[in-house]
Amino acid sequence: MPAMSRPISPGPASARAPLRFLRGVGPQRAGALARLGLATVEDLLYVLPFRYEDRRRFRRVCELVPGAGESALEVEVLRARTVPTRRRGLDVFEAIVADATGRLRVRWFNQAYLARVFLPGRRVVLFGRPVEDRYRGDLVLEHPDYEFLDEPDAEGIHTGRIVPVYRKLGELTSRRVRTLMYQALRLAEAEGLASYVPTATLQRQGLLDRLAALRELHFPGEGADLEALAAGTTPAHRTLAFEEAFLLQLAFIAYRRGLEARGRGTAYEVTDALRTKLARLLPFKLTEAQKRVLREIGADLRAPRPMTRLLQGDVGSGKTIVALLTLLVAVENGYQGALMAPTEILAEQHYRNIARLFEDKGADYRVALLTGGVRGAARERILRELARGQIQLLIGTHALFERGVEFRRLGLVVVDEQHRFGVLQREALVRKGAHPDLLVMTATPIPRSLALTLYGDLDVSVIDALPPGRQPVETRVYSEPERGLVYARVREALAAGRQAYVVVPLVEETEKSDLRAATTLARELQREVFPDVPVGLLHGRMPGEAKERVMRGFVQGRIPILVSTTVVEVGVDVPNATVMVVEHADRFGLSQLHQLRGRVGRGAARSFCALVMSEEASPQARERLELLARTHDGFEIAEKDLEVRGPGMIFGTQQHGLSDLRFLRELIRDPQLIEAARQEARALVAPPQGLERARAILQGLRPAWRRRLGLGRIG
Repeated sequence: MPAMSRPISPGPASARAPLRFLRGVGPQRAGALARLGLATVEDLLYVLPFRYEDRRRFRRVCELVPGAGESALEVEVLRARTVPTRRRGLDVFEAIVADATGRLRVRWFNQAYLARVFLPGRRVVLFGRPVEDRYRGDLVLEHPDYEFLDEPDAEGIHTGRIVPVYRKLGELTSRRVRTLMYQALRLAEAEGLASYVPTATLQRQGLLDRLAALRELHFPGEGADLEALAAGTTPAHRTLAFEEAFLLQLAFIAYRRGLEARGRGTAYEVTDALRTKLARLLPFKLTEAQKRVLREIGADLRAPRPMTRLLQGDVGSGKTIVALLTLLVAVENGYQGALMAPTEILAEQHYRNIARLFEDKGADYRVALLTGGVRGAARERILRELARGQIQLLIGTHALFERGVEFRRLGLVVVDEQHRFGVLQREALVRKGAHPDLLVMTATPIPRSLALTLYGDLDVSVIDALPPGRQPVETRVYSEPERGLVYARVREALAAGRQAYVVVPLVEETEKSDLRAATTLARELQREVFPDVPVGLLHGRMPGEAKERVMRGFVQGRIPILVSTTVVEVGVDVPNATVMVVEHADRFGLSQLHQLRGRVGRGAARSFCALVMSEEASPQARERLELLARTHDGFEIAEKDLEVRGPGMIFGTQQHGLSDLRFLRELIRDPQLIEAARQEARALVAPPQGLERARAILQGLRPAWRRRLGLGRIG
């Protein structure tokens, strides 16, 4: 049996102790730190340095020259005083220090309290950059870090070593954080901070124990590799990254095994007769990739446990018809289904397309639309019929999980563009049924390393082929002076009876931004560039009725040019639109641009995407955009976007939990580490006592981790 983490009981001498037990942290400061999510000594230890300074090299005073860089000096204080200045509110504290080779002037601004500690005869280590005083012409050390050698507890934590540099925590400076961190580490060492990861696992993976890793990251030893510390590639970084991945995977797997052990969920009947009935609804032949995914989903639906599956598919790969067929399996088994979309435009489009399909095929299914724009008597009627079970399929936005929306027998939930919803929002919808099946979809390709990290509780299906007849979208990068060439391509498309999107990052101009706003650009295009055709405007601030009117006009072809913000990024389907122009394309992520490009090329005609760069765009930005022009491989694009922008920028701030993953970049950079963590977690949860072992570890986590992993169980 793997070695277990021993429980840590809170108390004044424990790493679980409140931060107020550290010297210098009273109730007021502890309250401020708690508001930053730091309640205990252990929480503080996970605030890692954002960089390191090499303060190991000592120089003598005689070796100092202006511009020589930062240096460490061991000197004696000769005298010190506070020097008043003519500027109101500005005082200068100045000390004269010396070693055997010479004297040096040192000064700090508005730190008169230093007069109490810089006393003649005291020995001190200084670290700073010498500069030439422009008035007196001599050398001076301004605002150096310092550490007195005659302090009873002087440990050399600020100078004479590789020194950690922390971001400010509220009013606490990096120096003050460093001092508190040293106290916290000493307390943890005295207590014997146990590892969350079993000892046998650490040994198999060649990792450090948790305390050793934290010690090495906060106060690296003499022989530490400064470059590896800065790059986050030390064994200590790898240890804590593995710990994070292991605990995530353990929580995911334990949750799934718990569901399987309880057997909760619905085992649907998927008969040949049902398959034949659903096949008659299809407006086209399914691709082999769609058939494969449906087989995977079908196996889940027949099992007596809730399905939790992530469906990935590039733009236009046919995820929606797969989701609809899945929902209808639940409906045919006597349950209700829910399809949640991130925007009203996309929800309305899903509703129109599905209702039209049912009407065309004579299918007798009751489907309804519920968004924030549905109010009054219409809303009350939908809620009443939903509670009675008369509505079999409900499509909508976040309005689906609001209070008062009650299903009679919710069996399956589909979440479209799932990364746009927070975990709590998805959980609120799932809780409206008794362990319903969950299918989450995304057209944003997720690199395997990130998918394993964030969605380890979900089985993954990938539609990796486009329907026949879909042509790649010709993509070109343009600079601002080449705008005329872009408009020429738009005119060419309009002359052929086609339509065009023009997408901008902002709705209105602001004093702080030079971006071409949607309202300004729509006016300019209508008056000066395309005065002979209607130009529509669409953005998220418009009332629902106005958005619907504009979108309907574009869908029906009455609006040839649509100027829009990124509300058209996801799901909008207008096959007659063949040109996509993206203004300030360098301000977007590659994955987002790939999504926007997917709005065209949805019909048989050849399509075109113009990426117009800002005037101040860097060469690196152009290089990124050229990558998009060269490839239509969504996973290659997502990998590059992940490398450049990080996961938070890809998924946005609503993806709860991303900011909590402190080692996410290290995890993504090393997918083998995630896979190793996944395998170790699977082995630990193996029967017969595996689930109990996993729960013992998870229940022993610090509260911040338990809260995070509690949310993670929905996926």
